[in-house]
Amino acid sequence: MESAEKTDAPGGPLAGVRVVDLSTVVMGPYAAQILGDLGADVVKIESPNDTVRIGTLHRTPGMTPLNLNVNRNKRSVRLDLKDEGERARALDLIGTADILITNMRVGALRRLGMDHDSLAAVNPRLVHVHAQGFRSGSDRAVLAAYDETVQAASGLVDLAQRAGDVGAPVVLPSIFGDKVAALTIVYAALAALVHQRATGRGQRVEVPMVDTLLAFNLVEHLQGRTFEPPEGPTGFPLSMNKGHRARPTKDGLAMVMPYSPENFRDLFVAAGRPDLAEDPRVNGEFIDSTRDGEDLADLLESVTPRLTTAEWAEVCARHNVPFGPVLRLDEAADDPYVRDGHLLDVAEHPTEGAYRVIGIPLVFSATPASVRRHAPLPGQHTDEVLDELARGEAGR
Repeated sequence: MESAEKTDAPGGPLAGVRVVDLSTVVMGPYAAQILGDLGADVVKIESPNDTVRIGTLHRTPGMTPLNLNVNRNKRSVRLDLKDEGERARALDLIGTADILITNMRVGALRRLGMDHDSLAAVNPRLVHVHAQGFRSGSDRAVLAAYDETVQAASGLVDLAQRAGDVGAPVVLPSIFGDKVAALTIVYAALAALVHQRATGRGQRVEVPMVDTLLAFNLVEHLQGRTFEPPEGPTGFPLSMNKGHRARPTKDGLAMVMPYSPENFRDLFVAAGRPDLAEDPRVNGEFIDSTRDGEDLADLLESVTPRLTTAEWAEVCARHNVPFGPVLRLDEAADDPYVRDGHLLDVAEHPTEGAYRVIGIPLVFSATPASVRRHAPLPGQHTDEVLDELARGEAGR
């Protein structure tokens, strides 16, 4: 990506779609960023203290590492929604939108005249995707929710504790609930957009974070509780197995993941331990992971230090065994796979200088997604967007 904005780059599959991002922190802004990557014209309405810009690490105030990527492909309009005149401009802008993303408390939206019924009265085509911690109508609807509490309420903390055999419950070191909810916002918005295009009518779509992450976790982990009465406990055995871990190699760590008896035998022979290939647990038709998984994991871990990570990569490729080196994030930019896929390219921001752009993990053959705009300074496009609005232009 060059230092100048690529506003003439291919539009992507969502070219012509207008998105208004009236959300904060990570969940909503990340969803809007993805829609922008896909070609939508995304206008972000920022209050004077937008929390996605928090943090002390920056070159220019407000331009934090998180902001540089999660607010790319957007135009920033700074409006104080507590001011009646500026709120009226925000409502006019929402009137031009196909999609609106919010995560403000429902009561606050209602007080601002930005609840769905009020907005639909002036923009019947509006797809309003609203995300919040807990489902509206529930006894927890008004409770505050953050990623850590969502992970806990969705069963994820329990799963991590049980699988890791740790003394204290752990939270995954990623804003997991926010990002899963963001992806859900994206597909929900696109589904409602298809309906809008077919009928001319919008709708309100609610994305409760806890419900979303719980459903996500239960895909495999409902397990024995799928049946009524239950046929066993929750927890997918393969994922919960304590042998489900990275292995030490001669020079690092790698995920060496044999699944079949043949896989185990091939790896034992390659490590110079053909005697282990005679173990009866790897000479049947399948591996009983529930009964033998941890013991076999210990056997495998006793031989992986015999070869380097590169040697294991070659062995696993030759025998079709799933393999992955443990990527250190500090070294990600130097990894050949990351580099060749342009997953962390260096770009030149007009005010921030050189920075790394997280790549778009999608490849469209006809309508390529692209990073067309650097993350804007707070309110950078206020005059531009409001002038378009005054002239009656969609600005798409």
